Amino acid sequence: MRVDGSDWQVMAGSTSKLTLTRKQEEAIIALLAARSVEEAARVAGVGTRSLYRWMKEPGFDAAYREAKRAAFGQSITQLHRLASAAVATLGEVMSDPATPPATRVRAADSILNQTAKAIEIESVEARVSAVERILERATSGSNRHLSLAS
Repeated sequence: MRVDGSDWQVMAGSTSKLTLTRKQEEAIIALLAARSVEEAARVAGVGTRSLYRWMKEPGFDAAYREAKRAAFGQSITQLHRLASAAVATLGEVMSDPATPPATRVRAADSILNQTAKAIEIESVEARVSAVERILERATSGSNRHLSLAS
């Protein structure tokens, strides 16, 4: 992903069924990279009030959320690539007898906390997926029932 966030169309655009104007697409790119809505409006060449209004529109909001998810996904991919080195560094610090005990304890605590968080996240993701599958089956089943009754 480029620093300016402009790869979101490649990452998210293929799944989006929304039609945005070129200015709205530029505003989304600017929102991904800017520090504030005002800065994003300036970069995109639109009024701040217009950008705030667009952000309240369901179509723009959905496209913006999709772009944020895509950008966040890229960040997660980068974190995955760096995670092994980070864990190795923490392990080295924790295992090095020359490291002060307080630092070793912080490294060990960090490893344990991050492991617990990862397990918890995986558990929540699995449960959410199961609920989504159940809802999908229930929805598709009720849709079939409705179409047969029509």
